[in-house]
Formats: sequence, structure tokens, C-alpha cells
Amino acid sequence: MTQKAIVTAGTGGLGFEVARQLARLDHDVVIVGRDPERGVAAARTIGGRFVQADLSVLAEVRALGERLAAEGPWQLLVNNVGGMWSQRWETAEGIEASFAVNHLSPLVLTEALLDSLRAGRPSRIVDVTSSSIQAALTLGTPSYAEVEPGEYYGMAVSGRAKLAHLAYNRELAQRLRGSGIAVFAADPGAAATPNAGEMTPEILPPALRPMWEQILEGVQRPASEAARSVVFAATDPSLETGLVIGPDCTPSEDLTGALTDELVAAARDLTERVLKQ
Repeated sequence: MTQKAIVTAGTGGLGFEVARQLARLDHDVVIVGRDPERGVAAARTIGGRFVQADLSVLAEVRALGERLAAEGPWQLLVNNVGGMWSQRWETAEGIEASFAVNHLSPLVLTEALLDSLRAGRPSRIVDVTSSSIQAALTLGTPSYAEVEPGEYYGMAVSGRAKLAHLAYNRELAQRLRGSGIAVFAADPGAAATPNAGEMTPEILPPALRPMWEQILEGVQRPASEAARSVVFAATDPSLETGLVIGPDCTPSEDLTGALTDELVAAARDLTERVLKQ
């Protein structure tokens, strides 16, 4: 039976490879992205469909959620959108971009599509997480008192946002347990993506800069290989909800050690405050 799937940021890099592999597994794939030219070309290549939205703008994400919900039911949502940047920037709505793109955007889309995913059950949500969480933890455990923690190091700021989203992912898995919607996170590991190709040493916290050459070697890994853990989380029938799938396609707890009750509550409180603004 054909499964209806959404892959965000699917016009290139990791997202495109995830979409391509899902299409080969008989999924009817909708790719979401900002660039219509790239999106139409990507959808044509995999035999899917493209929907345009700037996923850094929460108003557009909300409108996207309404549009896609009306096209349900859905069986799969892959929240692949994310990124890290050497230089700080803000979205059109004035939110620091790493927090908006890596955490708020997929959360808003997920919540908008829950009813459509329930209607399509058994269904799955897969959030693409990142080992950049470990870079964030080199600066200490995040407090989530504010969106921005202080001095800007792009990989650590991205990891801090990814950790907030992983906290949401774990809570969502518990909330939806028994609903017919399974929830997973998948760490693809380092890969040769357009975003990785834009990195400079300044993206790293100072303690990690001696590892720059090693990091550059890691991001030579093909995106098609990195996509496997995401596709595995999206399709393997043996998995039980709530798992984090590592780059080797096995359950992993490498990124969950910081998820104390206090951190999860603080991340939830900050998220709610920002979304109410």
C-alpha cells in the first residue's frame, strides 16, 4: 500500500536523499522547500510533488500546516529542516535562526498535522536530530532561560536548538503513545551537504577548533549514506515509538543524556513563551 509522506527541506542534500529513498520504497512523497526551481526539479527527479514554503518563517509554516492537513490523511512526516551557520542571523520574524529553524519550525508543523497523521494511522513522525548537540554541551548544559545563550558559535547554537527539539520529540512520543502515531528521532551523522560545505572554523566553539580537519573529513560522507538512518526510522516495522536511531541504524542514547526533567521543562517553557510572542 502506498504511504503518503512529507519531507521538509527536501530539495537538496540529506532531505533530497531521504525523499528519493522513500519514493523508491513506494511512498507518495511531497517535498517542502523555499526555492521553487530546485523544488520542482527535485520532485520531478524522484516522481514526487513540491510544495513551496519558507520554513524559517513561522507564519508560512502555519499556513503550510493548514494546507497539508487539508490534503491528508498522511502516514509519514519527516522533519528534516535544520541548519547551522557560521554567522548569526535572524528570521523575517526577528527570531534567532537556529532556534527557529531547528526547533520551532518542525514543532509548529508537527502540531498542525497531528490530526491528519491520526487519520492516516499507523503513521510516523521522524525528527532529524544532530550530533551538534554534543558541541552545545561542551559549553555546559543549556538553561533555556532565553533563546540566545550568549556568545555565538554556530554549531553549538544549532545543537542547543536541536536538544530543545529532542526534548519535545521525547515528550511527544509519550503524549502520542497508543495513538497509532509512532515518534522517532534519527541522527544521520556527518554528511556532504550544502550546509556542511558552507562551514568555517568560526562555527565551532573554541575547544573544538583543533578538531577542524577531522570534522572536514567527516563531512565528506555521501548524503545518500547518511539518509539511511532517517529512512530506517521512517519505515522499519520492528521499531517501538520513542527511540533515537543513530547513524548506524541502531537505537542510540548518545544524544539523550542531557534530557533531565529540569531541562525538558525549561525548553518547553521557553518554547511556549516564544510562540506566544
